[in-house]
This record gives sequence, C-alpha cells and structure tokens, in this order.
Amino acid sequence: MTRKKKRRSRNNKISNLTNTILSILKKERNKTFNYKQIASKLGVNDASSRNQIIKKLAQLKVKGEIEEVDRGKFKAIVNTEYHTGILDLSAKGNGYIISNDFENDVFVASNNINKALDGDEVEFYAYRRKHRGKQEGEITNIIKRTKSDYVGTIQIQNSKKFAFVVADSPKMYTDIFVPINKIKKAEDGDKVLVKLTDWPENASSPYGKVTEVLGKPGEHSTEIHSILAEYGLPHQFPLEVEAYVNKLDTSITEEEIAKRRDMRKDLTFTIDPKDAKDFDDALSFKVLENGLYEIGIHIADVSHYVKPDTVLDDEAYERATSIYLVDRVVPMLPEILSNGACSLRPREEKYTFSTVFKMNDNCEIKDQWFGRTVTYSDARFAYEEAQAIIETKSSVIPQEVSLTGETYNTDQSITDAILKLDELAKKMRTKRMRTGAISFDKVEVKFNLDEEANPVGVFFKTSKDANKLIEEFMLLANKQVAEFIGKQNPKKTFVYRVHDEPDDSKLAQLQTVVGRFGHKLNFKDGKSVASSLNKLLTDVVGKKEQNLVDTLAIRTMSKAEYTTQNIGHYGLAFQYYSHFTSPIRRYPDVMAHRLLQHYLDGGKSANEDIYEEKCKHSSNMEYLATKAERDSIKYMQIRFMQDHQDEEFLGVISGVTDWGIYVEIISNKCEGMVSVRDMKDDTYDFDQDHYAMIGRHNHKMYQLGEEVIVKVKNTDLVKKHLDFYLVGKAVNED
Repeated sequence: MTRKKKRRSRNNKISNLTNTILSILKKERNKTFNYKQIASKLGVNDASSRNQIIKKLAQLKVKGEIEEVDRGKFKAIVNTEYHTGILDLSAKGNGYIISNDFENDVFVASNNINKALDGDEVEFYAYRRKHRGKQEGEITNIIKRTKSDYVGTIQIQNSKKFAFVVADSPKMYTDIFVPINKIKKAEDGDKVLVKLTDWPENASSPYGKVTEVLGKPGEHSTEIHSILAEYGLPHQFPLEVEAYVNKLDTSITEEEIAKRRDMRKDLTFTIDPKDAKDFDDALSFKVLENGLYEIGIHIADVSHYVKPDTVLDDEAYERATSIYLVDRVVPMLPEILSNGACSLRPREEKYTFSTVFKMNDNCEIKDQWFGRTVTYSDARFAYEEAQAIIETKSSVIPQEVSLTGETYNTDQSITDAILKLDELAKKMRTKRMRTGAISFDKVEVKFNLDEEANPVGVFFKTSKDANKLIEEFMLLANKQVAEFIGKQNPKKTFVYRVHDEPDDSKLAQLQTVVGRFGHKLNFKDGKSVASSLNKLLTDVVGKKEQNLVDTLAIRTMSKAEYTTQNIGHYGLAFQYYSHFTSPIRRYPDVMAHRLLQHYLDGGKSANEDIYEEKCKHSSNMEYLATKAERDSIKYMQIRFMQDHQDEEFLGVISGVTDWGIYVEIISNKCEGMVSVRDMKDDTYDFDQDHYAMIGRHNHKMYQLGEEVIVKVKNTDLVKKHLDFYLVGKAVNED
C-alpha cells in the first residue's frame, strides 16, 4: 500500500468543486473562508486552481447557496435542520445513524460518511430522498469519537519511511498511516495497538502512532491481549494501585467488630462454582423459636476497603466490572482483596454487608434488617456438591462431585439448611414466574483447557437446583434493598438495575422465526407475552432450535442497564431491583452499599446527576466487557475447530444473509459461515421473507433453523472468523 502524491497540472479542472466547497463551508458553517483557505484545504496552490475556486465562489453566491459576509469571506447559507446521533457502520462501509429525532435508523452511504468511524457521535442532515424505504442522510460533523485506539497488523513499507496499520475490526474501513518514527520498535506483521492522532483534511487515511506492540498474530497471548486492547480494557493494575492496596489493613479488629452486628455464631456457608477463586456471597440459616426462618444473605463488605477519592476507588470505577475471558479473569479489584480480604473463604472471619430476613414457609417476609456485619463461613460447597445433597437428601457427598476428590459426610445441620433453602427458593421462583418473570436458562459454552490453554474439549454449563437456590436468594436481597430505598419519602437517589419492556417490532420478528418451528407467542398484554415466552423457552429445551430460539429471544429483550431513574425490571417482574450482591466484581454494587449505609445513617439524598453519570459509565463498561467475553469464546471455538478440519458436523442454520448462511454446530455450539460463493450446485438468492437461500434453477431451499452437514473450510484466529463448506442437508431418520 504505497502512498502516491497527487500532482495537478496547471490547466487541470478541479473535479466536483461545487460539492467540495459546499461541504467545507457546511462542515464549519459558523466560520467564514476566503479562497486561499479553501485552496489550502484542497491542497492546491497554483494559479489555475485558485481562479477556479474564486469563480466557483462567485457562482455559488449568485445562486444563493453561500453568502459573502465580508469582502472575500464566505459562509454557507444553511436551510437544513441538523440532527445528532450515533453511527453504526457495516463491514461494507455503509452505515446507519441511531438518532432520537427519527423513529427508524437513518441510512448513510459510504461516500457520505465523511471520515466518521463506527460508534462516533455525529451531526448529520437528512435528505428528502430515501434509500430502500429508509431515511437517508449525510454526516456533516463528528461531535465525539467513540474511541481513538485500534488493534491491527502493521505493514512497514519497503521504503521504511512509513507504515500502515490494518485494523482487525471489519467496521474500520480505512488503514491508519504511521510515520516510521512512531512505530515503537514494531516489526512488519506484528499485532499492535495504534492511537489515532490526526486526520488531515486532504488525507485519505487517519494518522496514528503505535502505543503497544502486542506480539505475533495467531499466538494465544497476543490474541487474548488484543481482545482486551480492542475495547480499551486493562490487563494489569497500575503500580500505584498495587502499592496502595498492599498497605491496607485487612485484619479483623475488635474495634471494628464492635461497630457491626456479630453473626459469627450463625450457621453460614457458601455455594459457588468449583473453580471459583473469590466468594462474595454467603448464606446463613437459623430456625427461630416462633417457627420462622432467619436467613442471612451476606455480601463481602468491599466498601470497607475501597474508599471514595482514593487511587483504588478510581481504578475500580474505571474498570467498573471484572471481565471473564475463557482462560482468565481480569478482576475489578486487586487479588489481595478479590481473592483475599473480601473473599468469604471457609473457616475465616470476614467483614460483610448483610440483608437478614425472617420468613415463613410461604416465603412471606415478616421482618427484615440491613446493615454491616461480621461473619464466619463454616463450609464451602461447589454447586455440584450442593446439588448432590438436594437430589439425594443425604449428607453424603459422592467422590465424583467432591471438591476434595473423596467421598465425605457434611454436617447434618448444613444439609438440613440446604434442603430447606432449596424448598423456599423453589416457592419464590414459582411466585416470580406467576407474576410475569421470564426464565432465560441459556446454555453456556465452556472449554476444557490444557496447561498451554489449548481447548481440548467443549462442555455446556446448565443451571440446576443448587444454582437456582443461590440465584433466588441473591434476587431477594437485590429486590428488597432496592424496594427499601425506592419507597422512601422524600425520594432518595439510588442505583437501580432496570429492564424495559420488549419492543413490539422485535417480538413480531421473533414470532416470524419461531413460527417456522411451530411455536406461537401471545401478544395480548405484557403478562401474556411473558407467559408465552416462558412456554416457548420451555418447549424448545432439548430441541435442535433451542440455542437459536434462546439467542433470538434474548435479543428481543431490551438491554438491562444501570440508572437512578427506576422503571422496574421487566424480565424479573420486579418493581424495584438493584445490584447489591457482587461488589467484588461490579462497581454498581459498591455504589449500592455506600448509598444504603449513607441512608441507614440518616444521610440526605445523594447527588442524582453524579450517580447517573456513574451509572452510564458502568453500563458502558459492562457492554464492552460482554463483547470481549464473547470474542474470547469465539476465538477459542475457532482454535478448537482447527484440530477438526477433516470432520463432518451436524449443524443448524442460525442466520441467513445475502452473502451466505451461518451454521451453528449442534455438538459444540461453534458458529461459522458458508459463503454463497461456495454453494456451487446452483446460483442462490437470499429470500428475506422466508429467512432462506433459494436456488434459481433447482429451487433448493436452505432455511433458518434447518439441519445441515458442514465441514471446516478455514479458521482465521486473527479475524476470529470460521468458514464452512456445505456438505448438504441432514437426513432425518424419523
């Protein structure tokens, strides 16, 4: 990719001069320009070009398209209403602007993007014409870049005077020009992180500088670090944060205990994944003399250690969440806290923040208490161990699920507690479902990794009774804390986790897809929609279309987010809901702890604007972390498929587009694409109404949800792309 200097002969006519001048004046419509300034922006300085510009300015003035504000100084006459929105680019270079001023997205052709990049906040004006029924527009100004750092591969030119970085993201439509003195010792072909520094008016590519050399493309550590770098996520703590946390007093003192409710003698235990390193929640259980059950939900008191206006708090806020990649966790807090002082490890005293409920057999709360406590965890259970207790109703933990690797008997009092808590959890869950909650038990893909982090197997994580037991009591704590503050008068600022109702058009699209499998939704009212969604999700369990339907149903839902403006949580059917139970890995939970204690101490309502800004940041960081986690799964799936190139796989068509069909392998949930160019037996056309590819001559149809046989064509770790050959339709033996 060599950069050729354009030479203009003296008599050459400047092409498209009218539109170019108007574009310059409209882009900075509050400024005036003379002919010399316009010539400079066009990169011309010969007499012929200057005369063309002078002549064109005079013509545009006569036509009334520009005005001469002062002698020789011109300004655009703006008759157009301008709008703002967020640009969503496609890999093809066209884009759509999401704007509050328009009900539907506004289409922007690639030649009207005007150097905006995916995710940028932009100003635009809308044409009177439309593109395929959609409003069409042109970007006139970039208000705010969404990001300045990109991951890509560096290509050093033969002259060794400059380099280009080709971004990994398919939505980055241009390479990035890097002067040779700003490549930071990168070698040709290295994966790098590059920061945009400038985009000159007459340059086709933005300028940048390499800020980090990530390594050789395709290597495991390079690709994992690239995923984090692509989303601006950290992979280590700054030295000053490590130094600060190392000086913290993490001991349990009598002075601090005296300020708290002492619950160390209450039977307390944790139930977590077998490979968990941090335990941020525990349950305590006690049968009272009046027959009620006292149930404590104890959460690590992170806010005791993470104080406002410290480097530790600043870092936790910036991260906002822990990130769970396939082969590692990038924690929100340093290990000394996340795996140490704040982890409710067995047979250790810990500072906790607790919700304590007195409840009867019908799960009716007769009394509740919130506050800081000190607790002692009597035992730690893996979900598999607790599940064995629930299934066998026995204290015997079998060897095959035991954390110790040996069969052992647990304490009978803990066994009784787990069984009673399971009974209560099932009743609470039934109540939630009856009031309109939606049950998303989507299958999670997990990998067995060897010592070098190579994927040697795939398994699916499903939610069983033990998981649901913990889930119900965490939901209870989150709900009751939010309700306690939300119902106070006068109103007090709090951090809510909200979930809006699903969009009607998305529900209609879902019905179109699931209708092809014989399922039907009921749109009568909100409760009917929730009920029929639950029925749908139950009906597809174990069927070929399960993962497809689960995925599409989740996409139909609005995105849950953090805000100070409570609108309730549709998916859980809660009027009030917050996140309180995972402060080791979520900053909003830390905010919830601080606010709750502030109000328990009689404090006035906190500044709503400040907390709303923090909520937006937390929601955004959660979104980026989710994207990074999905990318790491996709990367590991492709690595896994590299070793299975000669095998045939049964898959289900999970997506259909005009460039090909997407197929998800049933046995391991790996998704790849069959290009329409590789469907050689006919010329295939995309039929949008039927979500299908249809052959022009043989009329063969490949439809969404249909089972097919595929083989691996190509595995691209760098682009995280998996390509399949289509072997043919699956033969059903019904």
